[in-house]
Amino acid sequence: MSPASYQTLVDRCWRRSGSLLYRPNQRDACCPHYTIRLDSDRFRTNRDQRQAVNRFNKYVIGDAYAKEAARLYPKSREQARKRDTEFDLVERIHECETPLLKQPPEPSHAFTVTLEPDDFTEEKFRVFENYQQVVHQESPSSISRDGFRRFLCASPLRRETYTAPDGRERQLGSYHQCYRLDGQLVAMGVLDLLPDCVSAVYFLYHESIHKFSPGKLGALREIALAIEGGYRWWYPGFYIHTCPKMRYKIDFSPQQILDPDNLDWIELTQDTIGKFDDHGYLDLGNTDEDTNENSSPAGDTVATETEDPKDEVSNEDAESEEAPLFKSNMPGLTSVEKMKLVDLDHTNVRLNQGYCYAGDLFQWHSESIENEGSAKAMVAEMVAMVGPDLIHNVCLDFTRS
Repeated sequence: MSPASYQTLVDRCWRRSGSLLYRPNQRDACCPHYTIRLDSDRFRTNRDQRQAVNRFNKYVIGDAYAKEAARLYPKSREQARKRDTEFDLVERIHECETPLLKQPPEPSHAFTVTLEPDDFTEEKFRVFENYQQVVHQESPSSISRDGFRRFLCASPLRRETYTAPDGRERQLGSYHQCYRLDGQLVAMGVLDLLPDCVSAVYFLYHESIHKFSPGKLGALREIALAIEGGYRWWYPGFYIHTCPKMRYKIDFSPQQILDPDNLDWIELTQDTIGKFDDHGYLDLGNTDEDTNENSSPAGDTVATETEDPKDEVSNEDAESEEAPLFKSNMPGLTSVEKMKLVDLDHTNVRLNQGYCYAGDLFQWHSESIENEGSAKAMVAEMVAMVGPDLIHNVCLDFTRS
């Protein structure tokens, strides 16, 4: 899949877990998932975020280096004044990286951050294993190399280089942003770099750096990447208001939230956040009404984004999934009436023998998309989910077992 195609889906409430792409039904969920994004051009750090960056930089560099470097490489009065009065995120986030430090003297620690292919390595797995056990309290027997590969090393996105309208080149595709302290991998951000955003998939770290607020530092570095790489937007993943582990996402502002009904972006204000407390699914286009659709009762189990959606389906859920999508209440789904006007016959199909059109393969010309369970109905549901305007980007692949 091209990064541009995935960007379009992300802007339509889709996300991925490994190679699986999924789109939740916010209206029918006890804990609705909302797509949010931050405009890096307008981002301003708060005091807590600045302190986290400065505290980590000070630890890496060390007092001895700071004093000697100040003597050897003194700043001008203007440079010193600017540093004391302004906090440049991109400048500060790179300040302690060993390759960028003037030497001598030697800093207290060696620190590097590299953007690497999302390949499996034992080094990465060891940090993942520690993170899952310490932070998510998972048992060692439930953590496997194959699970790690499927979850964080298997992306459907191809890597490519994109030339933006301003002439700058951007890396696109799925990557691991690896943080190494004194030669040891201590944290890793799993990122999808798309034409207009840095999309955060997952962030993990070793317990040895927990005191430095690594999650906060990772988010700030990803925002800095959006700024310096020209991607502009930072997507921190789904926001689930009822999940305490996801509240940190709205500590970075200003952000926008995607209205699942009409796919418009709306400013995520404190007033809007407050209304989530009284709603299950919040109608973002009409938040003044006292609607309380599918509000989550106290005590409901809240799924976090770290879980694989394939594992969240119970037996009862599996039965409900058999119901036709067009009879669901999913927001933003293209209606049956509109889908009847879409040319489904020319949907691309891939077979072992080559390619053909769905209409030629299924011979469904006399069928209706309202014929539940038919091939035409199922293809219509899929196209309604991604959007009829993307039908020529869709291919039904029957070559896989």
